[in-house]
Order: sequence, then structure tokens, then C-alpha cells
Amino acid sequence: MVPRQPWFERRFTFDLPVAAAPGLLERLRGTPARLTDRLSGVPAARLTRQVQGRWSILENVGHLGDLEELWATRVDDLATGRDTLRAADLENRRTHEAHHNSRTLDELVARLRAPRRELVRQLEAADEADWLRSALHPRLRERMRLLDLAFFIAEHDDHHLATISDLLRRPD
Repeated sequence: MVPRQPWFERRFTFDLPVAAAPGLLERLRGTPARLTDRLSGVPAARLTRQVQGRWSILENVGHLGDLEELWATRVDDLATGRDTLRAADLENRRTHEAHHNSRTLDELVARLRAPRRELVRQLEAADEADWLRSALHPRLRERMRLLDLAFFIAEHDDHHLATISDLLRRPD
């Protein structure tokens, strides 16, 4: 398997055409279903196992739900014309303190599903001018359009889905 690049080492080129928005919406809409499909039937002990001190499968799933509030605030930042998007907690304290391993997969996916549905609803209501509105991303130090934010979120989802797949491939 090809090794994945750590998330904070990733660099992005924000040059997608606005016509990419419908496909991005489908990626975002599908994350909860993809998690359920990928993890249905996996034993609880496997879902909570940490490898080398890293997040378990459930902690990765919980982390996706933890970030929905950040994504919503950034959509709001763009809609209200803020010049800089609100910063993320780069230490991921919320995820570290959440005790996601004490929850079920169904609980964690449900916790992601409702705010993700609202995010997709807001993005579906955006017109072309909304998709092209931009603000500075505080960590990347680049201007990010709503379109780029949707791409960034979809890439973040896929990063954690790939991490989950890596964990599932590990022998028991």
C-alpha cells in the first residue's frame, strides 16, 4: 500500500471550477453512509483498538463529527464576508477529550449525520457568487473559496476514511 501523507503536511491547490460543486456535495453527503457501510459488522473491540497511541476507528469517526461545528462557522464566515476564517484547534482537544471509544458506531455516525445534512443543505442553497466568495485560511495562509472549503472538508473526510481502512487492514 502507498503510504499516505500526514494531514498537516498536505498542500492544496484551490483551482477547481465552480462546476465541481455538485460532485463535492455528493462526497460530503455520502460520508456518513460510507462510514456505516465500511464499518458495519466490525467487532467493538476492533473499533476501539488504538495502534501506536493513535486514534482508534471510533475516535476517527468521532473526530469527523467534532469538526462539523468548525465547518459550519467557516461557511458562516464566508457568508458574512469575514476576511479570515476562524482557526481550528490544531491540537484536536475536543476529540482527545470526547471519549469516543465509550460510544457506539451508530451514535457517532448519527452525531455526524445531522450537522452534515445541514451543511449540505446550506451548500445546495448557494449560488455561483456564494461558491466563489473567499477568505484567508489561517493555517494554510491562502484564500479559500466556499468551493475550496467544500473540497477541503471532502478531502479531510477521505483522509480519515483512509486511516480507518488502514486500521481495518491491520491484523488482529
